[in-house]
Amino acid sequence: MCKQRTAYERLKVEVERIGWRIQYRAKTISKREHSFCGLEQTTKECCFTERTDNKIMVEQLIDTLPPQGRAIIHKLYIQDQTESEVALQLNMSQQAVNKWKRKMISQLSRTVNS
Repeated sequence: MCKQRTAYERLKVEVERIGWRIQYRAKTISKREHSFCGLEQTTKECCFTERTDNKIMVEQLIDTLPPQGRAIIHKLYIQDQTESEVALQLNMSQQAVNKWKRKMISQLSRTVNS
């Protein structure tokens, strides 16, 4: 009887760990793929003109990217699509979309910081 209880407790702990890992992965993915459209909803305390200025600045920064990178960033962050959806639309691998995304974000970062 005692062994069954410990086996049950071990399984319960393992299931809780798996659930925690799944939630953690979902949170990290959602943080990485947060769209600009959802950003409006989280920053309601900002005034309208400040949000509009930020949107214009972001659009101008995205326009400085090469066409392929611009399309990928626009689809991922403005249209709120996943990497796999973008890969299917652009007929490329998800890994290639991920590389383009990282490359374009670093380019945008260098542009903003220079």
